Amino acid sequence: MLVDGFNLAYRCFYGMPELTRADGFPTGALHGWVKSLWKLIDLEQPEATLVFFDLGESADRVALHADYKAQRKPMPEALVRQIEPLKALTRAMGLAGIEQHGVESDDLLAAEAVRRAAAGDEVVIVSSDKDFAQIVGERISVMLPPPSANPKLGWRRLEAAGVVEKFGVPPARIADFLALVGDTSDNIPGVDGVGPKTAAKWLAEWGGLEGVIAHASELNPERFREKVAADAERLRKNLRLTTLNLALPEVKPEWRSPQPAELVRLLEGYEMRTSAAEARQRYGVPAPPPAPKATEGQAELF
Repeated sequence: MLVDGFNLAYRCFYGMPELTRADGFPTGALHGWVKSLWKLIDLEQPEATLVFFDLGESADRVALHADYKAQRKPMPEALVRQIEPLKALTRAMGLAGIEQHGVESDDLLAAEAVRRAAAGDEVVIVSSDKDFAQIVGERISVMLPPPSANPKLGWRRLEAAGVVEKFGVPPARIADFLALVGDTSDNIPGVDGVGPKTAAKWLAEWGGLEGVIAHASELNPERFREKVAADAERLRKNLRLTTLNLALPEVKPEWRSPQPAELVRLLEGYEMRTSAAEARQRYGVPAPPPAPKATEGQAELF
């Protein structure tokens, strides 16, 4: 199981109440993080779990498009303060964290997913990021989080047929699709006015972005013909931005065994008492002995 770390962290942050420790330290994302990982582990029973974190922007994509992701607001301070504790909890749970400067975690995760699938592993990617739809295949699926509008739907698996149903194109054409319609989350503008249905129709007719560009003079609706022809080079650049980099070196995880006592210590330190109790039950950590009762003489001192 490969987890898109910041994607899940943001969902936990915004999906939980503004919980804090007694001293005011924010803990909402930590509560959601631990509960989500336990839920996913229970659902998938993975042989191994890697959690991928970003350490800044993609140097290659920013060099190609200076405004790449430039519209994104800074991470909320309350979430920033929870990132290192979140990573510490992850390590104590026995899950390996992966991060690399100058390389987007999406690319690291995607390259590792494809590599492991080629080796015969069944790979589940935990993320709501639509970019991962482009590598969905026989051995790779995406686990989508519960939608905020209807959380009762729970976690849902996206497979190849679901990609076609959701986007109108197969996984192999997702990058072309995003190049045409644009991707607002990454600040990549598509062809002005082109929506998902039109893009899917063109790709079905002409096979890919290059085919669409080559047949710009035949496109329907006709109003897009000049736009696509004029935007050809920008669209090619878009495709380079929307295509996941699968040629990265193999990651070298630092595999760890769970550290139940450390996990309980951390959870109790953040006053996450319910999670600490669940950790004791899951990992077989004995409860601490009850505090000795004060004697009558001791009580009189206070």
